[in-house]
Amino acid sequence: MTRLPFMLVWLAATLAAAQAAAQTYPVKTVRVVHGFAVGSAIDIFSRPLAQKLSEALGQQFVIDARPGATGTIGSELVAKSAPDGYTLLAAPSSAMGSTPHLQKLSFDPLRDFAPIAQINEFYSVIVAHPSVPARNAADLIRLAKARPGYLTYGSTGVGSGFHLNFEYFCQMAGIRLLHVPYRGGGSAAIADLIAGRVDLMLDNIAVVKTQLDAGRVRALGVTGLRPVAALPGVPPIADSGLPGYESVGWHGWLAPAGTPREMVVQLNAAIRKILATPEMKMLWNAQGVETIDTTPEQFAGRMRRDYDRYGRLVRSLGLGITK
Repeated sequence: MTRLPFMLVWLAATLAAAQAAAQTYPVKTVRVVHGFAVGSAIDIFSRPLAQKLSEALGQQFVIDARPGATGTIGSELVAKSAPDGYTLLAAPSSAMGSTPHLQKLSFDPLRDFAPIAQINEFYSVIVAHPSVPARNAADLIRLAKARPGYLTYGSTGVGSGFHLNFEYFCQMAGIRLLHVPYRGGGSAAIADLIAGRVDLMLDNIAVVKTQLDAGRVRALGVTGLRPVAALPGVPPIADSGLPGYESVGWHGWLAPAGTPREMVVQLNAAIRKILATPEMKMLWNAQGVETIDTTPEQFAGRMRRDYDRYGRLVRSLGLGITK
């Protein structure tokens, strides 16, 4: 057998094996890693999706929280995992977009992952301890200008989306607040906000809604350009003190680069089918987010655009771009 026919036979056998693997996938538990604390936004939205995928595909999809380093620990674990479809990553837009501009990473978010599907799109909300004498963004800006650097805000870590977007708010408003970063996720920051140890936070609506409903914190404004049904009466920041301000985030699922295309397509189709159900749309909307329908290619394009956008934001804020 000459070398060319041998290579053709080998290629055909490889493709056939990949197709056979995809047809039987999954045959064991699939681990879905994220780099944030239990109870964080990515955790809240990944768990019901994992449950529905378990039901749809006949194998358990298990969430594995690996908090730390602004999501980097979880992302690195998945980037270095075997590309066999059994270790996936759930990640927010900030982990894929801003972190690479702030830290030297052992992986490249655009090169070392195979995007599967964007699972939602969301706005956030600025919340305050009830002792802060502000009812909206305009009040907050006036208060901060009167006492520069006096008010504090917590975030899920330096370089997190919530940190960058609050700093973007401060930059546009011409104010200075004291940043208090927390490791792993927002639960510790929320606990300190409720206790009055920090004054403010910008976080996902789903994470703080229980505290808002209980009156433990007060909403000052949402980061979208229109009101959110989950927070009736809370105005957009752009309409209540800072025209032009907007911040949009997302969560998505990815696999290690090199994962067979057939598996990525199968997971994408299953996720999109689940997200299209009235049950999931109601669940997402109740938490202040919207379902989203994307192909792997569309999600990859969104990642690239947000990677570039966060790079510009990091540079404009002078937060120490590393590459």
